[in-house]
Amino acid sequence: MIESETMRDLNKENFRKLALEYHEGIGSPNPKPGKLEIQSTKSLVTQRDLALAYSPGVAEPCLEIKKDPSAAYKYTSRGNLVAVVTNGTAVLGLGNIGPLAAKPVMEGKAVLFKKFADIDCFDIELQCESKEDLIKAIRALEPTFGGINLEDIAAPECFEIEKTLREQMKIPVFHDDQHGTAIISGAALLNALELTGKKIDEVKVVFCGGGAASISCARFWLQLGVKLENCVMTDREGVIFRERGELNPYKSEFAINAGKSWHKKKIKTLAEACDGADVFLGCSVANTLTAEMLKVMAPKPIVFALANPDPEIDYDTAMAARSDMIFATGRSDYPNQINNVLCYPFLFRGALDARACTVNEEMKIAAAYALAKLAKEPIPDAVLASYGTSGLSFGTDYIIPKPLDPRALLWVAPAVAEAAVKTGVSQTGMPEGSREGYLARLDKLLGTRRSTMRDIRSRIKKHKGGDLPRIIFPEGSHEKILKAASILKEEKIANPILLGDIDKIKGCINKLHLGELLDSEMIRPRESPYFKEYVRQFYDLRKRKGVTLDQAEQNMKDPFYFAAMHLQNGLGDTCLGGISRAYPETIRPNLLIVGSKEGRRVAGVYMLVFKDRVLFLADTTVNFDPSATVVAEIAISAADLAASLGFSPRVAMLSYSNFGSNRHPEAEKMHMATEIVRELRPDILIDGEMQADVAVNPRIMNEDFSFSTLNIGKPANVLIFPNLSAANTSYKLLGQLGGAELVGPILIGMAKPVHILQRSSDVNEIVNIATIAVLDYQRGLQREQLIP
Repeated sequence: MIESETMRDLNKENFRKLALEYHEGIGSPNPKPGKLEIQSTKSLVTQRDLALAYSPGVAEPCLEIKKDPSAAYKYTSRGNLVAVVTNGTAVLGLGNIGPLAAKPVMEGKAVLFKKFADIDCFDIELQCESKEDLIKAIRALEPTFGGINLEDIAAPECFEIEKTLREQMKIPVFHDDQHGTAIISGAALLNALELTGKKIDEVKVVFCGGGAASISCARFWLQLGVKLENCVMTDREGVIFRERGELNPYKSEFAINAGKSWHKKKIKTLAEACDGADVFLGCSVANTLTAEMLKVMAPKPIVFALANPDPEIDYDTAMAARSDMIFATGRSDYPNQINNVLCYPFLFRGALDARACTVNEEMKIAAAYALAKLAKEPIPDAVLASYGTSGLSFGTDYIIPKPLDPRALLWVAPAVAEAAVKTGVSQTGMPEGSREGYLARLDKLLGTRRSTMRDIRSRIKKHKGGDLPRIIFPEGSHEKILKAASILKEEKIANPILLGDIDKIKGCINKLHLGELLDSEMIRPRESPYFKEYVRQFYDLRKRKGVTLDQAEQNMKDPFYFAAMHLQNGLGDTCLGGISRAYPETIRPNLLIVGSKEGRRVAGVYMLVFKDRVLFLADTTVNFDPSATVVAEIAISAADLAASLGFSPRVAMLSYSNFGSNRHPEAEKMHMATEIVRELRPDILIDGEMQADVAVNPRIMNEDFSFSTLNIGKPANVLIFPNLSAANTSYKLLGQLGGAELVGPILIGMAKPVHILQRSSDVNEIVNIATIAVLDYQRGLQREQLIP
């Protein structure tokens, strides 16, 4: 098993207790019952705020909307507001439990909308027994919402309810039980067929279940290319055929004549239908499919057992019966989870942002193909960690992205929006005017760090000749390094130079299916033609520091020393390592060989990305108790770093003193350092010494220290600390308690671009630091006027 066993190991009674406590709020930081609350997006602390938010200010947007109804999207939250609506007649696997008992499920759906796509959502449970009453009630909600997600409404009424509402309403109406499952299973089918080498217009398919999900999946699969004559549908009475008696019009679409089908004989049971079938899709109940039925299916069968909460056949039983099978369920504790959360948040995101008046077939098909393609992309470490696994790639155990993969937003929403525009159902055109602009906006929903790094990455330029910068990786066989190197090469950020045992490196590359790295430069230090020369150079450099020739040779066999020397000799452009070593051991070879820039001190900077701002903190990793001169050097380097990454540096020199309020030597040090920076670099906006709250709060600055050169209505964004203890403690506290996303440490002051990784760095963090390293290198070229 690749997946984590955690969920299956939970005792059912313990799980029941945990679930009830979770919903009640026991042990939660927020002890309120339920999963939702409403928060204001505007300030409401003064009389002025109240006047603007309500009477009399609220009259102004009301009048604008009366003149132009589309102005509601400008002045209210309607464009980002969805209703999850049910009458509780078909809730999960619980059946007709009524609207009130369905509320926890609808709250859960609303939470997922917010979590995965930042869509605000109200759950609405309606006491409507007839479909006419339900249609009337939902239709009356149109002025409030930008979209309607129908949920847990029994078949066959759900088909007519959705059809009528789509005809009568001018906002997207989407029944997730029908189309969500269809889209996700369709994406999984496309990839399963590719892996098995079967053609979609030839496969023979059995649909088990005659409800909304099964019928909708069947309809959607026909849109993808499955042939109707190759389909058999069953329900609790067996195979659906026309002569069987009364059938609703939706089951009739898939009824076969006189019990005949591609079997060329009469069939009436599920077991008979499975004989020779290529694909089984189950949307029924547990224990419907048997091992014997699996054994008579065609070679390399594709089986989607999606009954909730337990599949039509147990995973272990199924795999024991057919080892050549691709198997999927709706559960998170087995491979290939077909879960609607991969669809509806992102489909609605794209539909709302394109101001679509409906969700059409083209939009659904676009979503399916986007998910199918995403499954073939390398999986981020954060996603793998969420599922307790490290080795997973496109194949029989991974045919569909994981539900917790945040990239689904970036793949599905733009595909849906583009389809809405192409088919003429968008009322505004492509969000942000282009796919690229829309992707940048969506990036911000995934976290400010991602969008910040996207902006930083866009600053990279190819230097003269078009060659990519070369990054030396001393840990060339490390799995995370290789994954990061693959991304850097594929996105044309840099070319890797991989140090280590070449056979081991190639073995790891093949194991990780990163064949694009096989043509990268690989060096085993002791076998390099430069080895003897580097030994001599290091000996000459350190012979008066106690290093013998034998010691120099031993040092140069170490990839970290070799990497530093390779960089120093211009055979690489930047160096990045530390994933397998302690920070001091990693930085030492670079300090000895590469050294610092003239007039600069080496220091470590962390970039802290908050929701509304980005801060640079220094020195967080190197200098324990720097002098005023060293603090000034650190401040200059940190300001230059911020500027190189696209930020206008506003430097605050921090202390427990505000502008001379305390004459302690440490406060004096920060004041002196400020004056040194002003003398050396008058172009840098800097002030101090000051307390941290003054630095980051413009209101305090303006009220108490209006004379400060930093009193410009914006907070400081480069914070320089008096010592390592203060800086290191601050960045770690802000990361853990302040909600900051950390990028770093970024090494400044080195003579050449060298950066040190944290041992806990994931692949994305390695790519981020590598991107900054490349910008550091290109900044050096710009200073030398080698690139524009």
